[in-house]
Amino acid sequence: MNYIYALPHVNATLNSISALLLIAGFIFIRRRNITAHRKCMIAAFATSTLFLISYITYHSLLVYYLGQGPTRFRGEGWVRPVYFTILLTHTVLAVVIAPLAIITLWRGLSERFDKHRRIARWTLPIWLYVSVTGVMVYLMLYQFYPAR
Repeated sequence: MNYIYALPHVNATLNSISALLLIAGFIFIRRRNITAHRKCMIAAFATSTLFLISYITYHSLLVYYLGQGPTRFRGEGWVRPVYFTILLTHTVLAVVIAPLAIITLWRGLSERFDKHRRIARWTLPIWLYVSVTGVMVYLMLYQFYPAR
């Protein structure tokens, strides 16, 4: 069962890859390379989906097999409110981005580009924020202030 403890690292990697694909997709669409944009955005969606599956698996296994609750943040002082602010905004926007990403992807693949463009202006920054703050939460929880 030691592989369970590798999943947060996998999750952070998937979030990082998703963020890079989102940035690449944005650059490609700005350069009018629709084919490359489409491939990056589908890959970002697939990577984010894999992240969600891995995240749910990790937390389910922690509770079911190990009887543990969520990992507690060990930082003290000024970093605690910073961490919890990042975590709160990340969590709320992660819930928001799921349907937004699906709708945006669907409109793009359906070639409803006017509606796709309109929603993508909101989807991209929120999705990128969620991906980047996911990595930040991982770093703060598992690297900078790990459980002793």
